[in-house]
Amino acid sequence: MGEKKEEEEQNKNGQIPSQAPQLDAGALFVLQSKGSWLHCGYHLTTSIVAPALLSLPLALSALGWVAGVIFLFTAAAVTFYSYNLISLVLENQAQLGRRQLRFRDMAHQILGSTWGRYYIGPIQFLVCFGAVVGNVLLGGQSMKSIYLIEKPDGTIKLYEFVAIFGAFMLILAQLPSFHSLRHINLISLFLCLSYSACATAGSVYIGQSSDAPHRDYSLPSDEQDLVFGVFNAIAIIATSYGNGIIPEIQATVAPPVQGKMFKGLCLCYAVAVATFFSVAVSGYWVFGNLAKGTILSNFISGNGRPLVPKWFLLMANIFTILQLSAVAVVYLQPTNELLEGIFADPHKGQYSVRNVFPRIVFRSISVGMATAIAAMLPFFGDINAVIGAFGFLPLDFVVPAVLYNITFRPSMRGAVFWANVVIAVVFSVFAVLASIAAVRQILLDAKNYKLFANV
Repeated sequence: MGEKKEEEEQNKNGQIPSQAPQLDAGALFVLQSKGSWLHCGYHLTTSIVAPALLSLPLALSALGWVAGVIFLFTAAAVTFYSYNLISLVLENQAQLGRRQLRFRDMAHQILGSTWGRYYIGPIQFLVCFGAVVGNVLLGGQSMKSIYLIEKPDGTIKLYEFVAIFGAFMLILAQLPSFHSLRHINLISLFLCLSYSACATAGSVYIGQSSDAPHRDYSLPSDEQDLVFGVFNAIAIIATSYGNGIIPEIQATVAPPVQGKMFKGLCLCYAVAVATFFSVAVSGYWVFGNLAKGTILSNFISGNGRPLVPKWFLLMANIFTILQLSAVAVVYLQPTNELLEGIFADPHKGQYSVRNVFPRIVFRSISVGMATAIAAMLPFFGDINAVIGAFGFLPLDFVVPAVLYNITFRPSMRGAVFWANVVIAVVFSVFAVLASIAAVRQILLDAKNYKLFANV
């Protein structure tokens, strides 16, 4: 009788009682719910405030001062809002007794099995594994930059540095759970502040020196180049704020989860705003439309001479390399969780031989595959731009608004409903156009593509 009365009371409050889902090995071992809001903030900061922010001056060079700063602020506001929407939906699911630990599970519960299995799941996997490959490639390129600063006529090839970075990743990948990365991600938070400070200080130093380049803030005169450049820039900024693993990060928080994600996001965005705006504005102010794919590349003149002290450039690159390893291992977690769910036994201990052996084997294979792709395709950045436009923009801008409106059904007369509709529609259009622009860039660069190229 007591259970029936409780069920009636829940139904009266609009809550449908539900059994907690059975956890598989992936959720049980990789997505352990033990963390605090601070740990959540560390994970969020590492996944969002990454070395991709060093490309923001290039984005501003395609948009100009006004449009660039406006979109930089808009992307910050919309993603902060969208990530809070996902958090609120997850909190609601937890209150109903069915806490969701994975993006695909949440989509399955709210949108239906087809969306979770055939769209959200595959897109998230592509985005995250693509981020791992991209970070391994960037790590190898940063190591090569350090090598060439010390030995300009060196003969070691890029793919060899990629292999070295991949070997380091192989060790970090064996950390058993997302929660076990909390200390690494705290260090990562300080690393992103450090190389951002180096990028900002270096830009100001060059801007005040006799080596300062001629500043040209003009936009392309060709209309086609201008339009596609704008959408490429939008994709760069959106990807810089991109995450794609909000549910998996919230899964690491110990219950009750209410309010903890918001605190973590506040910590993350305090760091994001400080770093993104300082690097973007200072880099574009000094180099204008000469800004390169990463602003640290502008710190070396055309004849190979550093425009800042050599020790300073080495320090900035070392900070970047170290944080790249943390970012890569964070985005490896969805792959780890998937592999653990397939090959581990939830009825055995996490550190039993039955589970440790397949964990080491299959995580090593996944890192090896990412390293091989990065070494073979040093132009993977162009491919990643397509993945980012097709993946990050929908997952981080569109899907949260849809999930919130379906879950909470806000009044169609209210501002929240229409704000979410506008965000979903506008960024769906941006996603399509940015994908087209990224594909166009691949076609333009295709003539320079070569496997294992030493670029």
